[in-house]
Amino acid sequence: AAGEEETREYLRRHRIDRLLRRLCALLLHHRPERPREFLVEALERVKAGREAEGGYPELMDEADLGALFSLLDVVGQGHITAGQYREALKTLGLSTEDQHCGGDANITLDVFKEEV
Repeated sequence: AAGEEETREYLRRHRIDRLLRRLCALLLHHRPERPREFLVEALERVKAGREAEGGYPELMDEADLGALFSLLDVVGQGHITAGQYREALKTLGLSTEDQHCGGDANITLDVFKEEV
C-alpha cells in the first residue's frame, strides 16, 4: 500500500498522467499511419516547448476552438460562464486545478482560446 501511494505521488508530481492523457488524445485525434513516430515527435515538441524552442503540440486549432466555443455560447452572447468553461475543460480532458475564475465570471472567446 505504501509503495502504491509513492507511485501515485510520483506520477502526480511529475504530471505523467496528464502527459499520457494528452498524448493519447493527440494520437486519437490525428490517427497517424505511424503512431510510434508521431508520439516520439510529439514528445520532442513537448521538450522543445519546455526549453522555449517551440510550441507545445496542439490538439485543436483556432477554428476548432471557435466552433467549440460557439456550441457553448448557444445564444451568441460572446461569452460563457465559468461553470461552462470548467466543464468544457473536463470534457477535453484538461486540468481545471489552475483555473481561478469565480462562479459569476464570464469567459470570452479570446480568453477561451488562449487558456485551452
